[in-house]
Amino acid sequence: MNCKITRNAAKVILREMEQEENKTLKLRVFLTHKHGDHAHYGLDLSEQQEHDEVVATDKGFDVLLDTREPLLDGVWVDYLYTPEEGFVITNPSKGNHGDH
Repeated sequence: MNCKITRNAAKVILREMEQEENKTLKLRVFLTHKHGDHAHYGLDLSEQQEHDEVVATDKGFDVLLDTREPLLDGVWVDYLYTPEEGFVITNPSKGNHGDH
């Protein structure tokens, strides 16, 4: 499985992961909703579970992806400052280029 984290997203994520209570946790990307070949994604910090694959990134932390969910393979996590500040999670490899 693959996951791409942009530089902007990594800065925000690392700030949260460096807090003492989060030191043992990994970033999890998960599905909040799916319909057909389209999905909506979320982020959380958690411990590795049975069906997780640990995906290394070039940003200094690993990401947990549930191997039972093919719509997670190839997910991109970005952080935008405009027009609204926040995370944008898509999966271009599955035809998902943003919310509709």
